[in-house]
Parts: sequence; C-alpha cells; structure tokens
Amino acid sequence: MGKITIVGLGPGAFGLITVETLEMLKSAKPLILRTAKHPTVSEIRARGIEFVSYDYVYEEQDSFEKVYQTIASDCLAQAAVGENLVYAVPGSPLVAEKTVTLIRDLAEKEGISLTILPGMSFLEVLYTRLGIDPIEGLTVLDAADVSSLPSELRTGLVITQVYNDYVASEVKLALMEYYPDDFEVVLVKDLGLPEEKILRVPLFELDRISGIDHLTSLYVPCKPPIEKFTLDPIVDIMAQLRSPEGCMWDVEQTHSSLRRYLVEEVYEVLEAIDLQQGDKLCEELGDLLLQIVFHARIAEESREFTMQQVVDVITEKMVRRHPHVFGDVTLRDAGEVVLNWDALKQLEYGSERLSVLDGIPKGLPSLMRAYKLQGKAAKVGFDWDNIQSVWDKIEEELIELKTACLHSQVADIEGELGDVLFSVVNLARFLKIDAEVALNVTNNKFMRRFSYIEKTINNNKLKWENMDIKQLDILWEQAKMQEKAGI
Repeated sequence: MGKITIVGLGPGAFGLITVETLEMLKSAKPLILRTAKHPTVSEIRARGIEFVSYDYVYEEQDSFEKVYQTIASDCLAQAAVGENLVYAVPGSPLVAEKTVTLIRDLAEKEGISLTILPGMSFLEVLYTRLGIDPIEGLTVLDAADVSSLPSELRTGLVITQVYNDYVASEVKLALMEYYPDDFEVVLVKDLGLPEEKILRVPLFELDRISGIDHLTSLYVPCKPPIEKFTLDPIVDIMAQLRSPEGCMWDVEQTHSSLRRYLVEEVYEVLEAIDLQQGDKLCEELGDLLLQIVFHARIAEESREFTMQQVVDVITEKMVRRHPHVFGDVTLRDAGEVVLNWDALKQLEYGSERLSVLDGIPKGLPSLMRAYKLQGKAAKVGFDWDNIQSVWDKIEEELIELKTACLHSQVADIEGELGDVLFSVVNLARFLKIDAEVALNVTNNKFMRRFSYIEKTINNNKLKWENMDIKQLDILWEQAKMQEKAGI
C-alpha cells in the first residue's frame, strides 16, 4: 500500500512556496495538482517538474461537491494500489481545502499513510494587504458553504473559491440575508501577484465585477454590533425600591393601589403621541414601563409570576397570533389578518367567554368601552347596514333627549344623553375614528384656545368678571385663526 503527501503551492507567487514543498515537488512520482490554473505552475514547468492535474474532473462533474469527492476518491485509489503520490493544492493544505479534508478522513478510515506539509495560504497576504489581525476573530468559509453561514456571526468573514460570476451571485444572495444590500465588502483577486486587485464595493454589486475567476476571494468586515437593550436595570432598581432597605412608599404599594397611576401613565403617553413630541413620548413610555415592572415585581414577591414570564407570554402570543409571519398561513390583506386574529382568539378563549361581549374590561373609559362593545356586536352581524342609518339614529336620539329635557325628568335625561353619546361613538366607528382619541384631541384643542384667552386677559390686565360672552368669543376666534396660521 502506498502513501499520500499533501503540499500547498502557496497563495500565488512562486517565491511563496516553502523550500520543503519545493523539494517534495521535485522528487514526486507522481505529482498531481488539484488544478493547473495557478500562478506557480508556469515556474514548475520551467524547472522540468512533471505533473498531471484534476482539471478534467471539473468539466465532468456538475457540482463542486462531486468534484471534491471524485478527486479524494481517486487519490485514495492510487495509494491503495501502491502509489506514493504527492497531491498539491493552491494555498495552504488545511485552509479552505475541501479535498484535503475528505482525503484525510478517507485515509484514516482506510488505514492509508497521510502526511500534510505546512504551507503559506492567501490569508497571510490578505492580512497584510487589508491590515487585519486574525486574533480579533475571522471566519473562513468556502463559497460552496455560504448558505450555512451562522446567523449570529460576530467576526469578519473570508469567503474562498469564488470561481466565477455565478458563484459570486450565489454568494451575494446568501450574504444579503445577513447584511444590508449596500454593506461594503472587499473583493480580492490575484493576491501576491503583480496584477493584484483589491476592490471595495457594495454587496449588491458583487456579481457585477468583471474578471472574477479561480483566484478571487471575498472579505466581509464584521458587522457593527447591534445594541441590545435589557430590562435588567429597571428590574433591579424596582427590586431595590421594594426591599426592606428601599423606599417606604414603594414597599406599601399593591396591585390595587397602583391602578390609578397605570391609567394616568397611559393617558400621558396618549398626550405625548398627540403632541408629536418624540422626547416626551420616550419619557412617558418609560413611566408606563415602570408601572408594568412595578406590578411584575409585586407578583414575583408573592410568587404569582415574574417579569420574564410577562415577556415570554406576550412573545409566545404574538408568534401564535401571527401564523402568516411565523408559520405557513397565507393571508392576502390586513382585513384577513384581523379575521384570522379573531378566529385564533376564539379558539384560545372559546371555553372561557360565553358571551359575544365577554373580554371587554369594565374599567375602560366609557367612549372606548362603547366602541369595543359595538365592534364585538358588529362581528356577529348586529350592526347598521350603512352610515345613513347611523345618522338617522343620532337624530332620533337627539329628539328623545330634547323630549326628556322638556319634561325635566333627570333620570330620563341622563339615559337619553347616554344614548346620544353611544350613537355618536357608532358614527365614529363607521368613520373608522377612535371616539376616545377624537374627544381627547378636542379636549387638548379646547385647552390651547382657552389658554390663549386666559393669557390675553392677563396680558391686557383685564378681569374675567368684566368680560361678556361676546368679547370672550372674539378671543376664541382669534385663537382659532392663530392655530390655522400655525402661530
């Protein structure tokens, strides 16, 4: 039985072949090159060194995987019949060389002697040209394996064997799953040779570069780290506030005592949204988050649940309620998304909710609760056919309210006024407007205009008691005009 010696031809220039390898090339019988398409081959011929190559295998097979397997099998077959062959590969034998890995595994299995000599790879030249220190982390991958790129890659990436435009295109498409389309990559060609090229291009242009061949590789810099947020700081602070050494007020709070603060924070968030003030919205969302962490901490102390469970439950629910995103369900538009959402909710709560109107909190603001009650009823067909019927209902309820007022029946007036408001909410629903939000917008508008009146009276040293409604109405109209003018 023969043996196999594997050597590397270096990254390109003949001078980068090791002395040990050169002596092995001179004495080899037979010498087989993985490919004769390598810059050192002309010098090998010039020195009268005889060799054959496996270039014909590339033409016979339809995939690189089959090429590599065929080459490895042939090397083992020759050794098995007594040949002491030297197999030479570009670069260094154990740097991105699939055939060497296959031969090593097969030789061990078959009991064939194998020696691998160290050589210089193109990586050493790459480090120098691009100023890369591999100690900072570098992943080397064959272009054929780029589809198996780890999703959380935290190092720079070198992709070898970018043989042609087709391979470059496949590499580009695979990388676009992990990097922005315009992410800058470095195409390196003919490293260490006089015609060496180093091109920095956006990823989407990778397969548009001319001259890509067997001496082309790709360097992809490490992506800037994505800042990940954590709830730990606020969770830790809340734990300290609730500890015996913490704040006496915080320690005394319960789920019930915190209810009004939760409601207040929600409305302050809504106000920040209406004002379109990003910094204020950021602050108010933080205040609202604090309330959630507060309740979770109280629950954790009584061993009901933890903050992590709060996050896990809503995460699992979002995945479950979006099978068109995280599963194999296909939905055509937002309308189908809503219908599917409702169907999934029905499956989840079907045994718990006996009435169509179940699941609406009684503590909601009245306008919002009316909106949700009407929406639930509408889903089972209890709704007006068109908006004109809604207008007619509002007029009907207004007449009934006027009638109740004429008879001065307080209980009836209250009920009829409620009916008017309920009908107006129905109109808002048909107009696809949230009545609670609409009224809140008007409340804020009233505050701005009234503040203008108040400021004008104070600046002119007037007194409220000396102002009649006509004068105040003039100031009100001025406030409206200033709003329209954007002052």
